[in-house]
Amino acid sequence: MAKAAFAGVLVPAITPFDARLEPDARLFLKTCRWLLAQGANGLAVFGTTSEANSLSLGERMELLEGLVEGGIDPSLLLPGTGQSALPDAVELTRHAVTLGCGGVLMLPPFYYKPVTEEGLFAFYSEVIERVGSSDLELWLYHIPQMTGVGIPHGLIERLVKRYPDTVLGIKDSSGDWANTEAMLTRFPEFRIFPSSEGVLLKALRLGAAGCITASGNINAAAIRGLIDNWQSPEADELQKPVAEVRNIFSGYPLIPAAKAVLSTILAEPGLATLRPPLTPLTEAQTAELLAKLKDAGHAFAPAEFR
Repeated sequence: MAKAAFAGVLVPAITPFDARLEPDARLFLKTCRWLLAQGANGLAVFGTTSEANSLSLGERMELLEGLVEGGIDPSLLLPGTGQSALPDAVELTRHAVTLGCGGVLMLPPFYYKPVTEEGLFAFYSEVIERVGSSDLELWLYHIPQMTGVGIPHGLIERLVKRYPDTVLGIKDSSGDWANTEAMLTRFPEFRIFPSSEGVLLKALRLGAAGCITASGNINAAAIRGLIDNWQSPEADELQKPVAEVRNIFSGYPLIPAAKAVLSTILAEPGLATLRPPLTPLTEAQTAELLAKLKDAGHAFAPAEFR
């Protein structure tokens, strides 16, 4: 199987829950289809925005199977498979490979702290060796503010040297532009995705592959427009409204905010439901967020959702 050339805007699709707080597979498939129709180049399901660590292994595998069985091209899927327990990470990763997913996005093991670079290298190596498939395409996931365990540059260098056809890129969700910039400079052949479209244009100009962003759930079309035209004379003007939407969202808890606005856009109140311990925005917060978006010229009207 040819190696996936993930690029552009990959959306970490939200996970809908029903009134019993069970994953809603039907609505998840419907939402993912809609996101692709809005211009998403791919779907990074079961990342932070998808509330992956509030889902069981069985739920994640069943939902992923539902997407593929529902007609979504598995090559467009980059599911998160990182777990603290090695056998769980192997199971999720092997399952994704078996389904033909374009790759996997893998957190480091995040319970034990501190952990050495040697320990992280051993963990990723064990997953790769145990899955034992030349079809495995692995993207690292750096989000130290959530995991407490980062992806040091030395680890990237070692993994790429040992597994050049398997370890292909990284999502940098650190929010640290200096780190993103340093990776883009040090690893020019690595497929690097910042997590905020607020820095997208300058990242693209340094060789970034695109972005994997929570607000892609809301604004995929505009982000895609910037990516498709980043070398045009209009690029700087296209960056401004994209960054503005992100800045507005950043004033709220990002996952509840994305779900609240998406539920409004798609006229699906159930999309705003979160699984504890996360809690939804209040009605007042939701109204305030929508008003800020409208005042900034980003009034998202209810969209066709079939």
